[in-house]
Amino acid sequence: MLEPMHSHRGPLAQLRRGHEERVLGLLRRHGQLSRAELGRLSGLSRTTLYDIVATLVAGGAVVPGAADPGPRKRGRPVEHLTLDPAAGQALGIDFARRSVHVAAANVAHEMIGSASLPHPPDLPWEGRVDLAEKLVASLADGALRLSSLGATGAVGVGVVGPVRRTETEEGARAAEDRRITRPGGGHGGPLADLVELLAARFGAPVLIDNNTRLAALAEATWGAAAGSRDVLYLRLSHGVGGGLVVNGALHRGVDGLAGELGHITADPSGGPCECGGTGCLETVASVGAVLAAYREQGGKAGDFDGFLAASEDGDTVAEDVLRRAGTAVGTVLASVVGALGPSTIVLGGELAGAGDALLRPVADALDAHVLPLARDRVTLRPAALGEAGGAHGGVALALHESPLLARYQGPALPEDDA
Repeated sequence: MLEPMHSHRGPLAQLRRGHEERVLGLLRRHGQLSRAELGRLSGLSRTTLYDIVATLVAGGAVVPGAADPGPRKRGRPVEHLTLDPAAGQALGIDFARRSVHVAAANVAHEMIGSASLPHPPDLPWEGRVDLAEKLVASLADGALRLSSLGATGAVGVGVVGPVRRTETEEGARAAEDRRITRPGGGHGGPLADLVELLAARFGAPVLIDNNTRLAALAEATWGAAAGSRDVLYLRLSHGVGGGLVVNGALHRGVDGLAGELGHITADPSGGPCECGGTGCLETVASVGAVLAAYREQGGKAGDFDGFLAASEDGDTVAEDVLRRAGTAVGTVLASVVGALGPSTIVLGGELAGAGDALLRPVADALDAHVLPLARDRVTLRPAALGEAGGAHGGVALALHESPLLARYQGPALPEDDA
């Protein structure tokens, strides 16, 4: 049973407790780490760190991780540490426009499984939650038990559209009192109803965010940008959106508006955008915009899959449309790179399925417009997690931000003299 340490202990014990929680938080956020990596990330001295790790290992909260699968080096193998996989589980759910995706992992960052189901676009929330519950029950051949989430786990949820984060303080109090975190400052509305419904179904804290932002967090945790601390993710789909991971943490901005890269102007003389602007990137590099441009130039493919197939077959019209869209994307990204300085850019979404036909012009425009000093310091990669990205991001959100393992039964410590 995970329980808090006694609050009456003095300042030295509280300081030690803070060190322990720092180490636990790093393992929760990053998964398996060596002692050297823990020392670098925590800022603790070698002596303090080794003492803290020994205490956590003795208490069972931390265990040796799996052997490094990389090439064997000379000398003594480096031991990695991880949270006890049996200590808790985290669940991710992505409510996309026409499908539900779920994923689950334990606190050691070991994936339990993932699954998806399509649904009509007008399916109400209760029906979507029914699908999510059905999918979760199917994970790991039914070995995942929803009741196992209640004690230490959490549910991270992705939804389409902006999610305001003014609920931070009130949501933290709600999580303590009612084991949920409410969106929109707890003032009700559809998302609040969704969170209430999920909390009732899964019996665990619920955290909610935009699913594109969560895909960014997933790519930084398990995907194409794993190991990168500063990541810019851009999803080119029926809409265009993005997400920012800054120093390993998801960046939301004012009222959850960070990552609205699709509404940066790409063509000042372009057409109107549904946001009210003109020539936004979404009017140039979304699935609908690309298909419209292709047909205006005489392209014959009937749908987007046909467009991608035409591009692969050397259709010069499709190639030209992708080149123009990629150039616009790379030019916009160069400006964002100059402002934010990410080390890795990840491109996802259906349009990224065009592969090199899109990525090459993006890279060329990025190189042409980015500051020369940054040119060799940023890497462009295709997304690795596909449609599962939002659900994986929900898992990462739960591992990063829930009360997961904030309390554990540690070994008794002597009270200090304060």
